[in-house]
Amino acid sequence: MRSHLASILILAVALILIMAAFLPWAHPAAAGDDPALAAFAAIHPIDAHVHLFKSDAGFQNMLENLNLKVLNILVVDDTSPNRGDLQTQVTVALALMSSSHGHIAFCTTFDPYKFNDPNFSNDAVAQINRDFSNGAIAVKIWKNVGMEIKDRSGHYILADNPKFAPIYKDIAAHGKTLLTHQAEPDVAWGPPDPNDPSWSYYQENPQWYLGGKKGFPSKKTILAARDHVLQENPRLRVVGVHLGSMEKSLSDISARLDRYPNFAIDMAARMEYLMLMPRDQVRRFILKYQDRILYGTDIELMKDANASDELNEWRSTYARDWKYLATGEMVPVLKKQAQGLKLPEPVLRKIFHDNAVHWIPGL
Repeated sequence: MRSHLASILILAVALILIMAAFLPWAHPAAAGDDPALAAFAAIHPIDAHVHLFKSDAGFQNMLENLNLKVLNILVVDDTSPNRGDLQTQVTVALALMSSSHGHIAFCTTFDPYKFNDPNFSNDAVAQINRDFSNGAIAVKIWKNVGMEIKDRSGHYILADNPKFAPIYKDIAAHGKTLLTHQAEPDVAWGPPDPNDPSWSYYQENPQWYLGGKKGFPSKKTILAARDHVLQENPRLRVVGVHLGSMEKSLSDISARLDRYPNFAIDMAARMEYLMLMPRDQVRRFILKYQDRILYGTDIELMKDANASDELNEWRSTYARDWKYLATGEMVPVLKKQAQGLKLPEPVLRKIFHDNAVHWIPGL
């Protein structure tokens, strides 16, 4: 009898081990022998903010090993050779979505540089709807609205310009989500601050640094226009990327989240600002607004990049962010150290997965 029971027990253990072999989080090796990445992969994470211009076998393998889904976001930028033509970007994005086995989703945009064309609104809606029919799940409005493009009278256009109203209404009617990048970090308006986490960006992209330049709208004016869009479109789901461009003030973010139930934020490219804030303050904020915060990174994979080199940045970013949000470990940030928030598992699941699914249906 004992021999029979022992045999059954051995068989049961063997079956468990065989089943575990097929669980992607069962082996840290699937995440490069990094325990942080293994834990990250176990939650089936969604990075709701990336920019892809190509893929390859190594990148696809990383997505699959990390159980990772990403939202590939398009913008039209006449200061970037990779982002000047919208249709070229759409074609690439659709190909990436199709070849990714469900790991890459597609957020389209419209061309704001055509703002002064007589049929701008109708043409933008038609183009967006074509992209919806091909699988796009969201639309992005970018910082060149407010910081670069002018109307025929020479005034900077803002997000609440009446010409954009049909676009917002169409997005809401289709049940899609608007992603807004309106304004830049405070440091973009000056003065220079080498200690600011975003300062290095303006060394590489001086066209977006406004310190000492005259005639530009203030950050307050740009965000007020964004808030007006939220107020005028209560049925439109809106995700304010980059902490809603309020990266240094959790109280300002809280005020918007309290005022506009159709508004959420992502963390993309602003995690370091959180790391530099008082730990308890950030932790209380995230726990309070745990249903309104999406995980994102803003990492790029450019068409001329060495994908194997870039993968190291992707993996290290995911490992760092997981450690900061999920553990109590010390995490390097600039020349300092930040203690991790050690958020509860249900909150981590919301930030890394559930909130993206809720706020951007289709992910």
